[in-house]
Amino acid sequence: MLKRFLFVFFTSVCTLASAQDFSALWQGHFSYFNIVDVTRSDSKIFAASENAIFSYDVNTREIETITTVEGLSGELISTIEYSDNFQLLLIGYKNGLIEVYFESDQSFLTVVDIFEKETIDPTIKAINDFNEHEELVYVSTDFGISIYDLERLEFGDTYFIGDGNTQIPVEKTTIFQDEIYASCSLGNGLRKGLLSNPNLIDSEEWQTITLGSFVSIETIDNRLYALGTNRVLSEVVNDVLTTVLTFNRLPVDSDVSDNQLIYTTDENVFIYNSSTNLIAQVIQTTDFETDYTSAITFGDDVYIGTETFGVLATNASTIDFFQEIRPDGPLFNAPFRIQAFRDGLWVTFGEYDSFFNPFPLNSRGLSVLDQEQWRNIPFTDLPDGRVLNAISINPFNPSQVYISSFRDGLLEMTDYEASNFYDNTNSGLMPLINPNNPNSVDDIRVGDSKFDLDGNLWAITSKVDEALTSFNPATGDWRSYSFGDIIVDALNDERGFTDLVVDNNTGTKWVGSEFNGLIAYNENLNPPIKRIDSEVNGLPRR
Repeated sequence: MLKRFLFVFFTSVCTLASAQDFSALWQGHFSYFNIVDVTRSDSKIFAASENAIFSYDVNTREIETITTVEGLSGELISTIEYSDNFQLLLIGYKNGLIEVYFESDQSFLTVVDIFEKETIDPTIKAINDFNEHEELVYVSTDFGISIYDLERLEFGDTYFIGDGNTQIPVEKTTIFQDEIYASCSLGNGLRKGLLSNPNLIDSEEWQTITLGSFVSIETIDNRLYALGTNRVLSEVVNDVLTTVLTFNRLPVDSDVSDNQLIYTTDENVFIYNSSTNLIAQVIQTTDFETDYTSAITFGDDVYIGTETFGVLATNASTIDFFQEIRPDGPLFNAPFRIQAFRDGLWVTFGEYDSFFNPFPLNSRGLSVLDQEQWRNIPFTDLPDGRVLNAISINPFNPSQVYISSFRDGLLEMTDYEASNFYDNTNSGLMPLINPNNPNSVDDIRVGDSKFDLDGNLWAITSKVDEALTSFNPATGDWRSYSFGDIIVDALNDERGFTDLVVDNNTGTKWVGSEFNGLIAYNENLNPPIKRIDSEVNGLPRR
């Protein structure tokens, strides 16, 4: 029976050697659930999430974070690689930026050569892989191969290895028998060049071994293996490919660790010896339903990067339990709304764009920072509510929190658990009506909400006539108020509402809109609604 073991760490901040150290003044809260890459030193595992990194000492089980507080750029990370020879971590980004993290003094060097290169299209600057050989690192990118000198900390040549020195995507490189091999995607095949050739900047000096699309090339025990997008793993002998095996799914990552070949698919980690005999296989389990992203071994242990659990560690020999390894943090790195309370912070991750379009819909949970610890509530623990956005805490009962859904209605949380969900069947909330199918109930786009001094919750719903609603949690009473006097066609005359503010002195509800300016509503006045949408009304133009 599979044993499940949770091993979640709280953040330990690194101290950087720099002229101005602000790390003592700031505390970072990053998500470490979605891991894009893992690597290792002789004593640590390094794992990169989307925009932050953590290390895990396999002996002491201590964890340290490397974030923007410590000097990381905060851009989207694509790959990482540790150099044992130089005791530094190479960090590659999707925008072409490279950062060098020196473990000895916890400082950074930012390398902008690729990022700022004007002759390379910004869409093909992503760093795909680092391959260290002696004092040089061969940087695989979507335009070719760049050489970075770890001794001198500077770039050397760049190889555009496509025919006629054109830029082609290189996924990975390896050194085999004094030659550099490159696996190229988009039909550009496997290519090689003599390592000692001083003129490799000329694509004529590169030889195309075979055409096709390849995602990986690895060297182990003087043997060379190439993986194609057709899922076929081949051994390359005298530049002739011989099929070794075919994966059921295309691996998303490959590596050589502890003299073993490691291929990671979204559901499995396969570990082979140099003869491609299967040594171990880590299969996705029902207890940890997630996609694997990368993997590394450390002795008999396997450390797997995942999309939703951080790093999962298991023993390759037994695989009878998994241990979750990650620092404490929220579910995602892209908060949409935050709301502070006395002991912490509520965070939602639902999103709609500047045109108030919630599609494609997301189904994300909630995160709560409670007394310096993160309490994460996955979407599977919620009854409903996609595109969760605005947060309102009941001032008369702070354990009661209301979360707006820009698709389904209003979620009520009590003591961090879902207690009610309100839609058009049990509340005053109204769905928008699709004129092409008027009998169907479409989405309920609830946005901002606020409590008044009497304990009523006011909420604004887009694209419906009765856009403003109030709810009394103590009595369960709902009331709805129409904007029809100023917005005749709710579906087409207003794209969406931005913010809702309750004036507790006058009882007026102020609503920001996209097309109709600032709307003031007071149910006790006649008329109850007013639109302020011009300089005549006192609203300045942008």
